Amino acid sequence: MKIYTLTIMTCLVLSACNTNSSKTETEAKKPETKTEKANKTFENKGHELVYNLTQKTGNYQTLLNKKDVVYTYTYQTPDGKKDVSTEKYIFNGELSYGAYTQHERTLPNLEGLIEQGYDGKEFWLKHNKTILNDTTYLKRVAFNRPTNFYWFAMMPKLLDPGLQYNYLGDIKIDEKDYDIVKVSFTSENDKPTDIYQIYINKKTQLVDQFLFTVADFGAMETPNLMRLEYEKIDGILIPTKRKYKKSNWNAEVTELPWIHVNWTNITFNNNLKIEDFQK
Repeated sequence: MKIYTLTIMTCLVLSACNTNSSKTETEAKKPETKTEKANKTFENKGHELVYNLTQKTGNYQTLLNKKDVVYTYTYQTPDGKKDVSTEKYIFNGELSYGAYTQHERTLPNLEGLIEQGYDGKEFWLKHNKTILNDTTYLKRVAFNRPTNFYWFAMMPKLLDPGLQYNYLGDIKIDEKDYDIVKVSFTSENDKPTDIYQIYINKKTQLVDQFLFTVADFGAMETPNLMRLEYEKIDGILIPTKRKYKKSNWNAEVTELPWIHVNWTNITFNNNLKIEDFQK
C-alpha cells in the first residue's frame, strides 16, 4: 500500500511538515475560541474544513507533544498474506523504525526478522541483525518507512505547508452527509504527486473515507477507496481500523475484496531515543 501504497505518499511530502511550536501540551489540547478561529486566514472553504477536522483529531503539534509512538501494524490482503511489524516513530524529525516478525508482502524472500529504519538522514535494512545494502531492498525501505509514518500522522499532517485544497461540494452516503475536499501537493519538476479526496462527515467533522492515488507506482487514473474507524487513545482520535480497495472518482463501492490494515497496542511517550533508529 502506499499511501509509498496506502499503504499511501512520497518522501518529499513527508519532509514538508515538521512545525515546531512554543505551545505547551495543555495549550495545544485547548480548543480554539470562535474569536481565535475568526482571526485565522483560510485559502478557501476546503482549507477551513480541513482545519476544523484537525480540531477534532489534533494537529501536528499534538503529536509533537506526545514525543513518540510505538504500536503493532498488521496489513492483510484478500489472499491471506500478512505483514506484522512493531512500528516506532519520533514525531520531531519523523524518525521511523519497523521490526517485521511476519512479512509475506514485504521482502517475502527474506526469512526471519527484518528491521527497517530511517534515522533522519538515511534509510537502512537489517535481516536477522545483519545489515543489507542491496539497492532494490533499500528502495522498498524508502517507500515503507515514510509511508507507514504518513498513514499514522495523516490527519494532523493535512495542514502541512505546500498543500492545496479544493472544495468539491457535498454528498449523502448511507444516510450521512459529507463535504468533499480534494487535497493535493505542490509538484517539483512537474513530477506527479498524490491526490486525496477526503469525505468529511458534517456531523462529526471526521474523515470517514477518502480516495487516494499512488503516484510512486503511476496509479493516478484509478484511485483507491479507504474507509476508517476511529479510536480515542491518550486523548487523540486515531483511525486504527482501515480497509481499502480500488474504486473510481465517485467513490463507488465494487465487489472487490477489501485489504485490511489495523493498528493495535498504541502507546505514546515511550522515551525513545535517536539511537533507537540508527543501524
